[in-house]
Amino acid sequence: MSARILVVDDQAANVRLLEARLQAEYFEVCTATNGADAIAVAKAEQPDLILLDVMMPVMDGYDTCSRIKDDPATRHIPVVMVTALDQREDRIRGLEAGADDFLTKPIDDVSMFARIRSLLRLKEVLDELRYRESSSALAGISGDVQDDIDAPARVVVVSADPRATCRFAAALPSKAEILETHDPAEAIIAARNDADLLIVDLTSPGYDGLRLCARIRSDAATRQLPILAVVRPADVQQAVRALDLGVNDIIQRPVDAGELAARSRTQLRRKRYADQLRSHLDEGMEMAVTDALTGLHNRRYISSRLRQAMDSASNGGAPVSLLLADIDHFKQINDTYGHDAGDRVLRDFSSRLQTGLRALDLAARYGGEEFVIVMPGAGLAEARIAAERLRSSIDGSGFDLSDGTSVPVTVSIGIAQAHRGEALDALLRRADEALYAAKTAGRNQVQAADNAAA
Repeated sequence: MSARILVVDDQAANVRLLEARLQAEYFEVCTATNGADAIAVAKAEQPDLILLDVMMPVMDGYDTCSRIKDDPATRHIPVVMVTALDQREDRIRGLEAGADDFLTKPIDDVSMFARIRSLLRLKEVLDELRYRESSSALAGISGDVQDDIDAPARVVVVSADPRATCRFAAALPSKAEILETHDPAEAIIAARNDADLLIVDLTSPGYDGLRLCARIRSDAATRQLPILAVVRPADVQQAVRALDLGVNDIIQRPVDAGELAARSRTQLRRKRYADQLRSHLDEGMEMAVTDALTGLHNRRYISSRLRQAMDSASNGGAPVSLLLADIDHFKQINDTYGHDAGDRVLRDFSSRLQTGLRALDLAARYGGEEFVIVMPGAGLAEARIAAERLRSSIDGSGFDLSDGTSVPVTVSIGIAQAHRGEALDALLRRADEALYAAKTAGRNQVQAADNAAA
């Protein structure tokens, strides 16, 4: 895995040493010798990760990290603080400033590259989400993303030692809903049930914690769940193995409550950020294929699905029929009762339309007061029955407006069955001609296109 890494240290010898070690692993390296330059380079170069020295003059690493994380242009970049300090207060202060991890000098290459790879994998996923979210925002279908929301969280804590489980749980945010368990199978079930964080004690002899982590990562339902692993301080191999398996963060025994709380907050904050990105993408996709007023599919989506059904029918698959429905005298409704009343009629019409459809039928607002229903697997006779059912349901009772007024509404429908090899435009044109015939013949009726050539 190659990436661009920004190395920040006021000592030139330290910079050269880290640069050489990183380049030997085929990382691209850019450098800075103070906090102000680091902030500028991070914004301009957009590195994939920052190795940031803590002890620097003028602006130390804590202040530099805080400013990087406060800037929307750089807050997504993982920051690993490199320090000779190894006191709990220093680690907690760094985590609260936004640091994603710590490396203590002298740096062990195996641990360093394991942590780097772990953070780069996470950033790759977030970068893809951010890219798609920004593309949606350009199209006007997404809102701002907030990366730190004070919301309740569900945390699963797994340890064979009940006392350790209680200590871990006590250190978590007060709003957290916590499930404590010693059973990996129970932990997997809980993780699938909308968990926000999994804390696994890898020092417990009662179960294989690494296997549990691997199961969580291999399950599509829990693949994105943050995992915080508790490891022995001397067991570098276990820590590296955990990171390589996809564990997001590790904390060493004896576990400091303040550090555990800070690391948990970091993981929860990052998950909420990713969840919001995914939510915005889902909303954007929904808006891209849905008519905002009626909740039905829009013209773009229905055209795509109709084309797929027609291709299938042309290649020996089930037939497909099309209904083109138009509300009669809709302009008169708008002119008489107002556009709000017209919108209410469109929404109620859409509800009645959906009620009468089969599960596999697709309905869309095609434009104005015109609607399209695609009926896969239906011939002309079945389409006519469905069209008559829709027509009578509309004609059978009036549409109630907000002031209690009941407005009589009728609908005219044209139907057509797709011919083998027929183009989409040709099918729509035949359905439209049938609709025109229904309008010309007096409205409130169903007309079928000539299907003799089928």
